Amino acid sequence: MQELYFLGQLALAILLGSIIGWQRERWGKSAGPRTCALVTTGSTLFTILSVTAFAGPAGTAAIAGPIVTGIGFLGAGMILHKENRVDGLTTAAGLWAMAAVGMAIGVRYFGVAIGATMLFFLVLMVDDRRFRKHSEEKMDGKSEGF
Repeated sequence: MQELYFLGQLALAILLGSIIGWQRERWGKSAGPRTCALVTTGSTLFTILSVTAFAGPAGTAAIAGPIVTGIGFLGAGMILHKENRVDGLTTAAGLWAMAAVGMAIGVRYFGVAIGATMLFFLVLMVDDRRFRKHSEEKMDGKSEGF
């Protein structure tokens, strides 16, 4: 019976990760639904294992820390420096955040995981192109300032 509960947690992780991945794909960014779902689900499974199979504070911490570090390395591979721009930083941060959502699901903080996903979605929906355009105009001397 417990295994079915764990599968439900993994299904929630797939759903929440896919929502963020869908948004990234829709905006033409890397790390679409499959990537985000795998990050969220993988961190959920690692967290479930750390809480159940390696019970105790030492076991849980021994798994949780490397999840954060590992996702950081994965995200670092997505960040590119081109001319005067950095690309992929938001996508990398999104993967890192979705790993945290997966960890929340793994410790059964479902409300926190769902709420965080909704907040992340809202943050990602902000059209930062308006802000970049204003910044570029200001640098070119075309803006009258704020």
